[in-house]
Amino acid sequence: MQTKKLLLGVLTGISVASLSIAGCTTQQDNVAVESQQTPASTTAAQQEPVNNTQAQAPAPTTTTQPQERPADVPYVPTPQQVVDRMLKLGQVDKNDVVYDLGSGDGRIPITAAQKYGARGIGIDIDPERIQEANENARKAGVTDRVEFRQQDLFQTDLSEATVVTLYLLPDINVKLRPKLLKELKPGTLVVSHAFDMGEWKPERVEQVEGRTVYVWRIPKNPPANLL
Repeated sequence: MQTKKLLLGVLTGISVASLSIAGCTTQQDNVAVESQQTPASTTAAQQEPVNNTQAQAPAPTTTTQPQERPADVPYVPTPQQVVDRMLKLGQVDKNDVVYDLGSGDGRIPITAAQKYGARGIGIDIDPERIQEANENARKAGVTDRVEFRQQDLFQTDLSEATVVTLYLLPDINVKLRPKLLKELKPGTLVVSHAFDMGEWKPERVEQVEGRTVYVWRIPKNPPANLL
């Protein structure tokens, strides 16, 4: 009888110990599972902002800068019929480089590229106009032949131009005149919408849709009074 009790006690002790070991193993397994899951969750949480950042499109770059000074003239677009005639009077063809001073929405350089296959360079001091002109060039499909530069027209190197167009004001034209005569090659045509250049007599004057267009040709030896 005592032997049976002894055996029963031993078996009971073994069972309790087994249960304790099993319980410890289960807890350890749970801890191990949790320890494996926690870093994964943390990593996902840490990666989520990175993924969100990557999903956002990068901010578009721009070539424009803050406007350095007020524009010389207010922005008033040249009617398209006048643009067409100005380029015709400028004898523009595919070999020309047309500089438009005060290019606004870009219609003169864009038309020169579309209609004649010329290169067009637009100069404007206003960053808003430069952005608008670039967008218009993109829509017209001529970005390979047209460029718009945010510059002060009095600081721009004009020596590359073979035709210059402008729609400025009389006093600005006169102020610009010496620069045109010094930097442009002899024979280069200058075409102005609406305003003349003081003492510099035009080679041709035309009326287009009630607007006046003036044409000058750069002489080989400009008179001293024009410089």
